[in-house]
Amino acid sequence: MSASSLPRTRSLRLSRQGTDSARLDTALGWTPRLGPALVLRVVLCVLVLFVFAAPFVTMLSGAFDAGARSTALSLFPSHPTINNFRVAQSRDLWGYLTNSLVIAGGGLLLQMVVSVFAAYALARRRFRGSALVMSLFLLTMMLPEEVIAVPLSLVIGDLPVLHVSLRGTLLGVMLPVGIWGFSILVMTEFMKEIPKEIEEAARLDGVGEFRMLWQIILPLCRPALGVIGIFGFLMIWDQYLLPLIVANDPGDYTLTVALSVMRTDPVVGPGALLAGALVALVPSLIVYFCLQSSMIRGITAGASKG
Repeated sequence: MSASSLPRTRSLRLSRQGTDSARLDTALGWTPRLGPALVLRVVLCVLVLFVFAAPFVTMLSGAFDAGARSTALSLFPSHPTINNFRVAQSRDLWGYLTNSLVIAGGGLLLQMVVSVFAAYALARRRFRGSALVMSLFLLTMMLPEEVIAVPLSLVIGDLPVLHVSLRGTLLGVMLPVGIWGFSILVMTEFMKEIPKEIEEAARLDGVGEFRMLWQIILPLCRPALGVIGIFGFLMIWDQYLLPLIVANDPGDYTLTVALSVMRTDPVVGPGALLAGALVALVPSLIVYFCLQSSMIRGITAGASKG
């Protein structure tokens, strides 16, 4: 290639990069020029946004509306009030919320600890039967809750070896959700991608197993921890059948179960029910906004490998 052709090739590359970046800057190739294609895409986006956002806006509006109706779609409250929250509070809404928060917090902590240790053994250590153990973890994801409801109820009523009943306790809900195949799978696959050279260099410095996991491996897995944190919290928070099995009386219900019971209460109207649903939505949003950056890094890291 001649020297005169180098500047021309470089200018072509720069112009091509500028065109690609411009396309990415305009919503992945959307042209800023007005035309039928742009109008159609905008209309489709508005329709999709309405489908996903309308239930949330309706719930927010109905929670503060004295005349909320379950069969009407309202974007703004016609009779603004906070009495719906008082009615929900009279049905011990905050007690059910406390039960849900304790179960979700304790269950998620237990689930993350189990997932980290199990993933470290499966990803960084070689032993016979590791594939079988991983298959058993994944097999638990294939069984619906309805199938294991009866045996789970028997186990909770009479814990093997200890012969202790966990009915009517928060621990009876936290223990079954402490192991989740999805969290173990995500952590295992992420730990497998950590270079072996990092671990070998730490071994030469005399680093032990626990210090290796806590100070070297675990900090590199923060994106994966964000992923299992969000999905694990949502899985535990949305539990319905398990708290219903463990509960001995209505005071043991979680917020999810309590909202279903409130729905059949003739005194509680749609407004109070929507107020309770809004309260149940807030913790999930808080967890998502706190961990969304880690979740995005984890997803993009998994997508860019290879």
